[in-house]
Amino acid sequence: MQGNRGRDNAPEVAVRRLLHARGLRYRLQIAPLPELRRTADIAFPRQRIAVFIDGCYWHGCPEHYTAPVSNAEFWREKVERNRARDADTTARLEAAGWSVLRFWTHTDPESIANSISAFLALGGPDGAPAGR
Repeated sequence: MQGNRGRDNAPEVAVRRLLHARGLRYRLQIAPLPELRRTADIAFPRQRIAVFIDGCYWHGCPEHYTAPVSNAEFWREKVERNRARDADTTARLEAAGWSVLRFWTHTDPESIANSISAFLALGGPDGAPAGR
């Protein structure tokens, strides 16, 4: 498990490079809410947008997750806790006025960057253009 990177993994780095090439500036691995010990993979603090790029195995992707045969109960509970924590994080951030964008690591980085760029251009949930 130590070999699995919690940050700076290939999908995250690919998305960040594309965003940076588009002139978008962001923060990495920040806790949007100081009282919540959870960090966003990519954050746009001024626009209050948190981006999470979730791993298919660790977060139970409906398309790609396959339960392990060995120690199956432990891993089932672990993934369920991760999914519950993800839902809780999203709910708490949205209640605090943040917009949350979640993507799977199997999603094409270009598609993720396009979605983030479009969301920023629309100004998030209120529709006002996002200032940079």
